[in-house]
Amino acid sequence: MSKEVSSVEYGLEKIFEGAQDFLPLLGTDYVEFYVGNAKQSAHFYKTAFGFQDFAYRGLETGSRDQVSYVLKQDKIKIVLTTPLNSKSPINEHIVKHGDGVKVIALWVENARSAWEETTKRGAKSFMEPTVEKDEFGEVIRSGIYTYGETVHVFVERKNYQGTFLPGFVANKTDYNPSPVGLKYIDHMVGNVGWGEMNTWVKWYEEVMGFENFLSFDDTQIHTEYSALMSKVMSNGNGRIKFPINEPAKAAKKSQIEEYLDFYEGSGVQHIAVATDNIVETVSQLKARGVEFLPPPPQAYYDDIPNRLGKHMSMMKENIADLQKLSILVDADEEGYLLQIFTKPVEDRPTLFFEIIQRMGAKGFGAGNFKALFESIEREQEKRGTL
Repeated sequence: MSKEVSSVEYGLEKIFEGAQDFLPLLGTDYVEFYVGNAKQSAHFYKTAFGFQDFAYRGLETGSRDQVSYVLKQDKIKIVLTTPLNSKSPINEHIVKHGDGVKVIALWVENARSAWEETTKRGAKSFMEPTVEKDEFGEVIRSGIYTYGETVHVFVERKNYQGTFLPGFVANKTDYNPSPVGLKYIDHMVGNVGWGEMNTWVKWYEEVMGFENFLSFDDTQIHTEYSALMSKVMSNGNGRIKFPINEPAKAAKKSQIEEYLDFYEGSGVQHIAVATDNIVETVSQLKARGVEFLPPPPQAYYDDIPNRLGKHMSMMKENIADLQKLSILVDADEEGYLLQIFTKPVEDRPTLFFEIIQRMGAKGFGAGNFKALFESIEREQEKRGTL
């Protein structure tokens, strides 16, 4: 069993009870990607990941400078946005970073208060509180910058009955492949530059009232060739979790350095999405063309009973099925989890997805770090970036 962290070390209940409450967050509202071609990106996420049409904004709705497709699967909403002219600042973002996450939108009761509380604590404003209205009511949004050019937008929608946001219309086409069982966003991971992790940990603590409830250093996250450090930040009720990674010195270039080189700065490295049946979900994703990292060696699967320890008796999945799909398994005092990571979803080796199923475990798969990073290094070696 992994010694990721004990239930005493976690102390999640105490941490969450003690976290500051000046910024109550209800959950993740949506994640917005800036992309080169939103129409084609929407087709990809529908086909490969099982997202469904939900809402649209573009020329037909009066938007003259950008187009957005909103896709939904259970509680997950992603927005794919493309500029409609060369002068758009969205273009600058895409030229520099490639396709990537621009907005992590957080659902709040009071967007004005969220902006006021965070900016007075030092956040740089991205968007002052703005009321957006249509025949279905009003939404208030505000926003602040976090690491790199990524932003948090606070969304207050208690007085809105429309599909998504004012300016959008409900969207439904004839092409909607079935969902694959993705339920909600479990966590989102940010990569920051050398020596910046503690700066952003402090920022989340002071500006947003988050707590650092779990940390890993380069003695825990390393292979023969590369290393990194990570700290996990969580809001007061535990609904929002943002691990923050930075590179650490090692013999060769780490995955974090590769990301920073190709994204050209700090940004969202991966989005972890939860499922209730990872075997079925991953089977469907693979059948639809989603590519995952290469499997760990046979010895990894032989050692699963030892790694799970007392939780082995409650494990419902067949190890042979997990091995066939290259799914990883880990445990902590609370239970076990299953996880797998896609290859980057663009040509730049930047953004990827994690599929995770929690069976009581609250950790992040520390027992899998070595196997995972060795898989990533094999991909880096193919790309000539290790």
